[in-house]
Amino acid sequence: MVGSQNGRWYDRRGVVLYAFLVGLTASVLATAFVVVRGIRLWRNAKTTGGMFSAELESFEERSARAERLLAEADRSSQDLEAALGRLRASRARLDVLLGSVHAAQRRTRWLRAFLPVR
Repeated sequence: MVGSQNGRWYDRRGVVLYAFLVGLTASVLATAFVVVRGIRLWRNAKTTGGMFSAELESFEERSARAERLLAEADRSSQDLEAALGRLRASRARLDVLLGSVHAAQRRTRWLRAFLPVR
C-alpha cells in the first residue's frame, strides 16, 4: 500500500509538528542572538561615542590654542614690522649723521696736524 491514496504509511502531524518546533527554536535562538548582539553594539557605540566626544573636545581646545598662538604671532609680526620701520628710519638718520661726520673730518683733516695727539 505504498502507492495507495487511502493508506498513510507515515504520520504527517508528527513531521509538521517537528518542523514547526525546529523553526520556532531557530527563530527564538536567532532573536536572542540578535538581541544580545544589538545590546553589545549599543554599549560599544555608547563607549565609542564617549571617547569620540572627549577627543573632539580635546581637538577643539587644541584648535583654540592654535588660533590664540596664531593671533599672538600676527600681533608680534606687526610689532616687528613697526620696529623694522623705525630701525630703517634710525639707520637712515645714522647714515646721514655718519656722512656728515666723514665730510667734516675730510674738511678738517689739515687741523689734525696742529692738534695734540692723546
